Amino acid sequence: MAVRLTRRFFCRSTERVARALLGKTLVFGDRAGTIVETEAYLGPEDKASHARFGQTERTAVMYGAPGVSYVYLCYGMYNMFNIVAHTKTGVGAVLIRGLAPLRNIDGGARIAAGPGKLTRALGITRDHDRVDMVCDDRLFVSRGRAVAAHAVCTGPRIGVDYAAEWADEPLRFWLAEHPSVSKAA
Repeated sequence: MAVRLTRRFFCRSTERVARALLGKTLVFGDRAGTIVETEAYLGPEDKASHARFGQTERTAVMYGAPGVSYVYLCYGMYNMFNIVAHTKTGVGAVLIRGLAPLRNIDGGARIAAGPGKLTRALGITRDHDRVDMVCDDRLFVSRGRAVAAHAVCTGPRIGVDYAAEWADEPLRFWLAEHPSVSKAA
């Protein structure tokens, strides 16, 4: 039986949660995979974050309870799956960018290598926005396996060139040389 992560796990700095999610298992119904790549998106100061516009109807979830899903449409065709993660007074979410198939995800190591591919492989849609993953029986994160510090790479996030100095912030985390990572450094 999978041991799901608690709210306390997600109630830490967004960067710390993004790194700590590596090696954990993302479960959606009968499908599951190991998280191999993430990106941290911070509060209003982060020019790449949706929170840069302040709290709106769309971004209110990023200001709310940690451990809740945030799913939005990107480029009019890709669902992006995030998990709200921040300290008690913070704002933020972690984009799950890459997943290694574990259970009932066919198509090889690259099938969920990228955030749009990941949601397609799992069947996650905008209908799964704002799910409390701490207590939902269908969509949650479980403990998975520990990842050694030397196996984790950090670098700039992908596709946020518009974010000025924030584009180069090392807020992307991935498992070194893993075939399910979306893009090599």
